[in-house]
Amino acid sequence: MRIFRAAVLLGTVAFMAATSAFAADVKIGFIVKQPEESWFQDEWKFADVAAKEKGFTLIKIGAEDGEKVQSAIDNLGAQGAQGFIICTPDVKLGPGIVAKAAANDLKVMTVDDRLVSADGSPLEDVPHMGISATKIGEAVGQTLVDEIKKRGWDMKDVGAIRVSYDQLPTAVDRVNGALSVLKTAGFPEANIFDAPQAKTDTEAALNAATVVLNKNAGIKKWVAIGLNDEAVLGAVRASETVGITADNMIGVGIGGADSAINEFKKPTATGFFGTVIISPKRHGYETALNMYEWVADGKEPEKLTLTAGQLALRDNYQSVRKELGIE
Repeated sequence: MRIFRAAVLLGTVAFMAATSAFAADVKIGFIVKQPEESWFQDEWKFADVAAKEKGFTLIKIGAEDGEKVQSAIDNLGAQGAQGFIICTPDVKLGPGIVAKAAANDLKVMTVDDRLVSADGSPLEDVPHMGISATKIGEAVGQTLVDEIKKRGWDMKDVGAIRVSYDQLPTAVDRVNGALSVLKTAGFPEANIFDAPQAKTDTEAALNAATVVLNKNAGIKKWVAIGLNDEAVLGAVRASETVGITADNMIGVGIGGADSAINEFKKPTATGFFGTVIISPKRHGYETALNMYEWVADGKEPEKLTLTAGQLALRDNYQSVRKELGIE
């Protein structure tokens, strides 16, 4: 009996050692388009948690354009990786990314932005974890409607700045989701103004929104929507430069970026009213775990997983962040 128990124990130890050794041989890439942004830093942080739990190697790479994406995939292949997660700088790179992954014998999963084909249709064979862009936009729109009513504003006297980045389908879905709620509530379409931004940062949004505000100086009350916090913060900064007071601007962003949190920390409230926080925990931790299980166990991830967000305001952002696992 003792010999049997010893044999079982040795077998268990050997199995655990083999499993550990296998996990140590697994290498997974995580490629992001803007490695300096806090969202992607957080995704990497949570992916690191999965790597430590399972014992695999996580290779983090920033790739800001198509050429760097191709180089990053080749790099992963040369390092002996078995798969990678990517948030691409351009969703139209989809067919090239899939081909390059196949050439390097790498499994691929996308996060945040879904790859599309040459005709703009999603590459449905590539597992994707994304954000329910329309519903998040609708949450922004409902927040604006509620606050407009709370302040007793007449919608016909209010302008809406649509800070737009229509090259990105996610941006279009978010903004259109917000606008649909505003219009349903009676917001006049004639009072919605496009502010196309050259890039998705605050400076580009500020420049675009300033043009809109200067052209429509007769409107004194405004709301602002956009792809992310940076877009809305740009509109808020623009409103400040043309003399619109904080109580006459309602900006609701998306993402819960550091820039948004810093806005909440200011001693006096600004026109940046709130943000719909998207948790990077699922997008980093779960995608890394999904890729590991795909490599290690042959368990392919769901083809499409969509996550939602949660509204955070100046007075509750800390508790919301804690609920989402960010703090």
